[in-house]
Amino acid sequence: METFDAKTHWENIYSKKALTEVSWYQKTPQLSLSYLKAFDIPKDAKIIDVGGGDSFFVDHLLDLGYSHVTVLDISEKAIERAKARLGERAHLVDWIVGDASTFNTEVQYDFWHDRAAFHFLKSPEDIDRYKKNVNDYVTKNGIVVIGTFSLNGPLKCSGIEIFQYSEESLAQCFSFLDKIDSKIHQHTTPFDTVQEFVFCSFRKTQ
Repeated sequence: METFDAKTHWENIYSKKALTEVSWYQKTPQLSLSYLKAFDIPKDAKIIDVGGGDSFFVDHLLDLGYSHVTVLDISEKAIERAKARLGERAHLVDWIVGDASTFNTEVQYDFWHDRAAFHFLKSPEDIDRYKKNVNDYVTKNGIVVIGTFSLNGPLKCSGIEIFQYSEESLAQCFSFLDKIDSKIHQHTTPFDTVQEFVFCSFRKTQ
């Protein structure tokens, strides 16, 4: 049986599809931005966008004056596209090409944001490694926001089967964190279809 190569798959996706040709495209990520305001995330907070690719969240973070922003993505092509779009501002961002479940860093983050990366992890080992990274790389009292496809959401994204979550199961998965809230979110794709997400926010108190 041929082993699935996630990195090669995503490099191909970002090589072949334009920014507005992917289902997760958002010109203004309103829900993600709302968490910054809701939790009063300070401008000097260390923020990581996990699986950020070439999304516009980083643009808005810079526009808002955040000075310690990291974008992590498995696809080097996605990061190259984001850098090209940001132009001279790209040097204001720390870029990491790596897998969310296996990357290493010496930084601890005050705000961990993951919109639609975690649900690609299906094996218990990968999920446990991801959770260990959250535990290791988030500061005490740091905020964690995870968004995945809900039980009513798609079963696949970009040809890859994903793992759906309910508000309860996502909260249980990260039970080592203190849950703050959860909500269902309807995302309208560039193709005028609707994808249902579940978002949970947590605080790391241990």
